[in-house]
Amino acid sequence: NTTFPSNLPIPHDDGACAHLTGLKMPSVTLSVTSGDRLDVSTLSDLTIVFCYPRTGAAGETITEDWNSIPGARGCTPQACSFRDEMAELRRLGVKHVFGVSTQDTAYQKEARDRLHSPYQLLSDEHLEFVKALKLPTFGWQDKTHIARCALAIQEGTIVNVWYPVFPPGTSAREVVSWLKSRK
Repeated sequence: NTTFPSNLPIPHDDGACAHLTGLKMPSVTLSVTSGDRLDVSTLSDLTIVFCYPRTGAAGETITEDWNSIPGARGCTPQACSFRDEMAELRRLGVKHVFGVSTQDTAYQKEARDRLHSPYQLLSDEHLEFVKALKLPTFGWQDKTHIARCALAIQEGTIVNVWYPVFPPGTSAREVVSWLKSRK
């Protein structure tokens, strides 16, 4: 669902990602929608990892209890922002872009195909990435979801963090702006 209500609660920076900038990426291997497994800490090139709570299934009705969680709604706009800015991200030196959620790989593969994403999605179904980085989370329908954020990683170190991300559809543009400011 690409419609985005204007009356959603806005997430505020609670400091839950303040510890991440300058942190060496821990070694965590995750399943990739390509069928591979990947440890992001092994990548030396500039990498953007955006974390999102969950993508809705095609035709899924978004519930009011989901909408009432600050920052929960908007995974599709965030994912599409990275899809739409991919050429500019590449031009500015980003070699890898990945989305991460706690959904399983099969679910993510459907979303990746449906959204025509040029990047892979990583499954943190077992919360290994979340726990290793101490990422902020929230619960909904008896599942743990990652609070929306984005990480710039270079040579195994987190060099910038965006948190909270709102509105979600501006996520990739914020990364592009930061990359341009570094030139």
